[in-house]
Amino acid sequence: MKKIYLGIDNGVSGTIALIDADGTPIWFDTVPTKVEQSYTKTKQNITRIDYQKFKEFITTPISYNGNVIFDSKFDYHQLVAIFERPMINPGRFKATMSALRALESTLILLEEFEIPIHYIDSKEWQKVLLPKGISKEALKIASLDIGNRYFPLFKSHRHPDRDALLIAEWGRRNNI
Repeated sequence: MKKIYLGIDNGVSGTIALIDADGTPIWFDTVPTKVEQSYTKTKQNITRIDYQKFKEFITTPISYNGNVIFDSKFDYHQLVAIFERPMINPGRFKATMSALRALESTLILLEEFEIPIHYIDSKEWQKVLLPKGISKEALKIASLDIGNRYFPLFKSHRHPDRDALLIAEWGRRNNI
């Protein structure tokens, strides 16, 4: 049975990607989200992972040019998730809380389908797949550029980086 690598760039502005064991890209998209009123006393909105839409992603066959290339209703047991560890920074409380909400929602989904999870720090995959000496400000640009070169199928996707694709590729290269 062939592994399929599920790269997850954690967070509500993150992405998800599927790459098979041969390095063929299967899927790339933004993490499904929804906006709702915050549960705090301050009137504000928060963005959360849309669990139902994320679950549909895991359980709906994926077609490309009319051919089913991933029938996740039957093949999700082939998945191994490579999950970027969330940013935890007490100085950025709101961003940290958002990252932890996204982590918990995604973990519940992966556990429901018994998909193995491998955590990775961003620096770990970036060290292997992005050029050396890149400044923090240029990381997203480099991710977009390198990701588009490796996976031109998704070049027209509107997201500003290709982190999930590169995370999945790192997992594939390391036979996670």
